[in-house]
Amino acid sequence: MTSADISKVDFHCEKNNEAHRTSEISTERLIVRRGQPFLLTLHSSSALKPEALELTVQTGPQPSEDLGTKAVFDVARKRSTKKPWEAKVQKASATSLTLAISSPADASIGEYTLSVGEGHSAGSFVVLFNPWCAEDWVHLADEQERQEYVMNESGILYRGSTYYISGLDWEFGQFEEDIIDICVKLLDLNPKCLRNAAEDFSARCNPIYVGRVVSAMINCNGDRGVLQGNWSGDYIGGVSPTHWNSSVDILRKWKKYTCHPVKYGQCWVFAGVMCTVLRCLGIPCRVVTNFQSAHDTHGNLTIDDFYSDHGVQPKTSEDSVWNYHVWVEAWMRRPDLPGRSVYDGWQVLDPTPQELSDGVHCCGPAPVKAVREGHTDLKYDLPFVFAEVNADQVTWLIMANMSKKRIMSDTKTVGQNISTKAVGSDKWRNITDNYKYQEGTAKEREVFKEAVKRTKKLTEPKPPPALHPPDIKMKIVESSKPINGKDVDLVIQLHSAHRTPLNMTLHVNAQVMLYTGMLEFNIWSEEKQVKLPSNKELKVPFQIPFSKYGSHIQGNNSIKVTAIANDKENREEMYLAEKNIVPENPPISITVTGDPVIYGNTQADITFQNPLSVALKDCTITVSGSGLLKKPVEAKLASLGPGQNVLVLVPFTPYKIGHRKLMADFDCDQFRDIQTSCKIYVAGRCGVVDTAYC
Repeated sequence: MTSADISKVDFHCEKNNEAHRTSEISTERLIVRRGQPFLLTLHSSSALKPEALELTVQTGPQPSEDLGTKAVFDVARKRSTKKPWEAKVQKASATSLTLAISSPADASIGEYTLSVGEGHSAGSFVVLFNPWCAEDWVHLADEQERQEYVMNESGILYRGSTYYISGLDWEFGQFEEDIIDICVKLLDLNPKCLRNAAEDFSARCNPIYVGRVVSAMINCNGDRGVLQGNWSGDYIGGVSPTHWNSSVDILRKWKKYTCHPVKYGQCWVFAGVMCTVLRCLGIPCRVVTNFQSAHDTHGNLTIDDFYSDHGVQPKTSEDSVWNYHVWVEAWMRRPDLPGRSVYDGWQVLDPTPQELSDGVHCCGPAPVKAVREGHTDLKYDLPFVFAEVNADQVTWLIMANMSKKRIMSDTKTVGQNISTKAVGSDKWRNITDNYKYQEGTAKEREVFKEAVKRTKKLTEPKPPPALHPPDIKMKIVESSKPINGKDVDLVIQLHSAHRTPLNMTLHVNAQVMLYTGMLEFNIWSEEKQVKLPSNKELKVPFQIPFSKYGSHIQGNNSIKVTAIANDKENREEMYLAEKNIVPENPPISITVTGDPVIYGNTQADITFQNPLSVALKDCTITVSGSGLLKKPVEAKLASLGPGQNVLVLVPFTPYKIGHRKLMADFDCDQFRDIQTSCKIYVAGRCGVVDTAYC
């Protein structure tokens, strides 16, 4: 059969995309998942002979049968290629032929062209990973988990501190129509593709390879990646990281400005965007937050903290412990590692540019199972990830004469409340047990020693001289829940095991702390002379005024409170307590009136009250939502007086049915990006025009 015989090719986009779970992206272009058949109908002006029919699919600028990026096949299976595609007759008539085309479960993902006969171009289509296919390396067996980790377009990212965990609603929007082309563009611009496109397109069959490429391309360090990181607090020329709540806005902005990096991102923004890209490409993915997350710059699995003898933390260590750090987990097999399927499952991938991995700013995939067992000699970046969740922490006092005194060794603090959104609900889920054995157990210490042994160029350290149990216990507690806009009331609790009372000097300091664990400057300090009774508890109240901290913790900063107690009779005896304070922002509310219907007029009401005794200036309310608003809507207010309320009405027209989230963000000179959301179900319009949605 010659190409001239083919008059029309029908891709059955709506039917195929529905079967391949891609109709949310489009019903007008063919988007399929590998390892699963799709229908194709050929129309001809003359009789069609299936046995004479030959088809060619290819991807990339240099398609090759040897590399698996090109396949030539026919109904009679006369040809066999490295990655065989198949065609089976489903229906035939005198002038038409319907075929079921099957791609191999390890086909490269991306855009393909299809030719019929002697070079007749039939059009193009997109192939994605397939978590529903048992032979695909990203196969995920549980349907509820597939719905959550592949199909869900919204989620929750967790921030705050160990005991003040707050959820941030995030719009992944992986099925917005233009996102798939942006994701493919991202792959095409990665340095490996620019160096050798043929090999890169061939390697796109492998989710391990694709995961590392995406991890590197979400940040712009060393390539034309999506986001530029900024932790300085100065966001002139861009957008504060705390303002983002949607990957779609970021990816569209990257494309709009000819793939120049979007300004600015921090860890949760990098992770949110990466989750969108992986879900769009078909790799199951979830966003994970690790509280008290260690950044080990020396690779020794130990974090050193330094304090002055007045409680101020000087900038003397390259190591740090972040209040929290956010990365993603992707689900895939790991046949590249020993032990067959031992390390299959969730893999850590971190797009935040921290340390180099094989010369590139990426991290992972690191098997979560390997992290839990301390198998730090495996690919990729296991020592770094292990340290993030299970490094030991040593605290030193720097004395006035610059000598150092070790006052605390902590094996339990790093890696707390590792969090992700639960499947099928907005509930918080603690997955710390996935990463490590319970702190304080012999098994956890055994794993730590195993990690040290396996880490390259690292020998097990000799245990430092034992510290005697402190005879004075000290703790910082809040008198009430800290609220941004109000003074913070604290109590220092001291308990002495001494037989006689002690005269103590108590130094208390508050410093501005970035969530990355880096301290900016001192904002408040106080010193008190106290008499500590024997075998009794003493409570010493302190108050940090809002006027001292308010203007300094906008955005994502917190307050680091440190207390140092000195025995006046024995100056060498010092005791330390510390606490991270994250004041909660005042509330903002959003409600939707009526029952939203696709293409119907709907309205959102957003309200906010100024809790301060001064006016808020330069107020902005931004409303967004995938499937609800094509682009964010902004409302500006020059000033909002003390105690005043603002009500903003935002009309919108839903363009996708199903469960959606509408999100609102309030920003002003005193408060940075206070956010909220509401769930919406958008119904179809039966019996009107769009019966296809019923």
